Amino acid sequence: MKNPSMGQKINPLGFRLGTIQGHHSLWFAQPKNYSKGLQEDQKIRECIKNYVQKNMRISSGVEGIARIEIQKRIDLIQIIIHMGFPKLLVEGKPRRIEELQMNVQKELNYVNRKLNITITRITKPYGHPNILAEFIAGQLRNRVSFRKAIKKAIELTEQADTKGIQVQIAGRIDGKEIARVEWIREGRVPLQTIRAKIDYCSYRVRTIYGVLGIKIWIFVDEE
Repeated sequence: MKNPSMGQKINPLGFRLGTIQGHHSLWFAQPKNYSKGLQEDQKIRECIKNYVQKNMRISSGVEGIARIEIQKRIDLIQIIIHMGFPKLLVEGKPRRIEELQMNVQKELNYVNRKLNITITRITKPYGHPNILAEFIAGQLRNRVSFRKAIKKAIELTEQADTKGIQVQIAGRIDGKEIARVEWIREGRVPLQTIRAKIDYCSYRVRTIYGVLGIKIWIFVDEE
């Protein structure tokens, strides 16, 4: 029997779907083909992330992808990449998007379906948890103290006019023998309020001491 006083955790995005949050993938499939479509989405996202990682102009460790939206029709797959720093990918090589399209088509072996990729720039990149998690991951890989990394991330978020942030890191933090969980909250993060728009991400980072898990909740706005 479950302890009645224990909190039941839920993904903040799934909790708000259909009210103030939308799906990152929009398509219809018959029940028997659903899992195939889901795996296809996963492959598309991985292929794009790998390409961006290899071709970014700087080695800061921040890819700058906030989210990848996929819209599928019978003869067309529309992919919208929301990026914080698109210049670092496209600058000096205007044909990079075409190259990326060809890479995805080759990976997924599309013959009868047209693929269209567009890149959208985000005005305040550090207001997005994925980009912030990449920043913290880069700092942890460079052996920066986790408290310093989190505090710097919180400073960057405050510049993006967010209302609150919570950062949690779990694992062998700073190379300690015993794994533990540390978290810091700044401002308000009302997780149980459905009308509060909360962006969330979980991110894994490999360090020389092992794998660390980073979770970030950002309170963007209230409707």
